[in-house]
Amino acid sequence: MRSVLAAAFVAFVVSIFGTPVAIRYLHRLKFGQEIREEGPKHHQSKRGTPTMGGIVFILATVIAYVVAQIVIGDHRISPTAVTLLGLFVGMGAVGFVDDYIKIRKKRSLGLNKRGKLIGQAVVAAAFAFLALNLPDENGYTIASEKLSFVRDMQWAHLTQVGAALFFAFVVIAAANGVNLTDGLDGLATGPSIMVLSGYILIGFWQYRHICGVVEGPGGYCYTVRDPLDTALIAAAAAGALAGFLWWNAPPARLFMGDTGALGIGGLIAGLALTTRTTLLLLILGGLFVIVTMSVVIQIISFRSTGRRVFRMAPLQHHFELAGWQETTIVVRFWIIAGFFVAAGLGIFFADYLDVLSQ
Repeated sequence: MRSVLAAAFVAFVVSIFGTPVAIRYLHRLKFGQEIREEGPKHHQSKRGTPTMGGIVFILATVIAYVVAQIVIGDHRISPTAVTLLGLFVGMGAVGFVDDYIKIRKKRSLGLNKRGKLIGQAVVAAAFAFLALNLPDENGYTIASEKLSFVRDMQWAHLTQVGAALFFAFVVIAAANGVNLTDGLDGLATGPSIMVLSGYILIGFWQYRHICGVVEGPGGYCYTVRDPLDTALIAAAAAGALAGFLWWNAPPARLFMGDTGALGIGGLIAGLALTTRTTLLLLILGGLFVIVTMSVVIQIISFRSTGRRVFRMAPLQHHFELAGWQETTIVVRFWIIAGFFVAAGLGIFFADYLDVLSQ
C-alpha cells in the first residue's frame, strides 16, 4: 500500500507544480486551443487557452510509477506496467499529433477521422499483441482471451484473434468516450480520477487475493498478472490528474487536449482489460458511455429522420444550450460519474461476498 500511496503523491506533486510551467511554455509557443464555430458561442472566449496539457500528467504518471517502484517498491518494472504505460503514451501521442495539426493550421479539427482511427488502431493492436503474448512463469498473460465482467467468464473464450480485435475496440471506444466528454473545463478530468480510483481499489484487492501467492477465504482468488503494478499505475494517473485538475477546473488555464483525453481513455481501457473487468467498465465509466451514446443517437436520428434529439451533441452541450451554467453541468456530471463508479465497485465486491456466503 505504501508504494501505491507514494505513486499517487509523487504524481500529484509533479503535476501540480509542473502544470504552471507547461502553461507558461505553451503560451510562449502560442499553442492555444482553437474553438469550433458551430459550438456554444460563449466558448469563443476560451480561444487561445493553452492545450496539450495531457503531456504533463502523462509524464507525471510515468515518473511517479518509476519512483514508486525504485524507491519503495521491489525494483521490478513488470511487462504489465510497460505495456499499460506504452498504451497510455501511445494513445497520447496520437492525440498530440491531432492537437499539433489543429494549432499549426489554426483550425478546430486536426487529423481527419480516418487518420485518427488508424493511429488509434495501430497503438491498440500493439497493446493487444503484447497483452496476449507475454505469459509469466504461471502462464498468465497480461490480458485474457476470455470475456470478463468481474473476472474471466470461463465459457466466453474469444480466441486470440477475436480477443485482439475486441481489445482494439475497447481501447478505441474508451479513448473516444473520454475525448467526447472533454468539452467543458474539468468535465473529463474529474470522472477520470473517479474511474482510476476504482481501479486502484480493484487492482490492490486482486493483489491481496491473487491465485498462487495469496488466496482469500475458501480459496477465493483472482487469476490476474501483476495486479500491484496495475494499482500503482492507476494511482499514479489519478494523482497526476488531481494535480492537473487544480489548473483545469473552471475557468481552465490549460486544456488536456486530445493528447490527454485519448491517453487517459486508452489507459482506462487497458486497466479494465488487465484486471479482467472489461464489461464492468461499462458501469464504472457509465458517464462516458452516456455521453458517447448521445452522439450516436444524434447521428442516427439526424441521418435517418433529419431531426435532432438533442440541441447539440455531445450531451453536455445540450444542457449548455438549455441554459445551464458550465459549473453546474460539470458538478452534476461528476455526481453521475461518482454514482456509476460506486455501483461498479459494489458489483465487484458483491461477487466476493457472494462466494464467501456460499
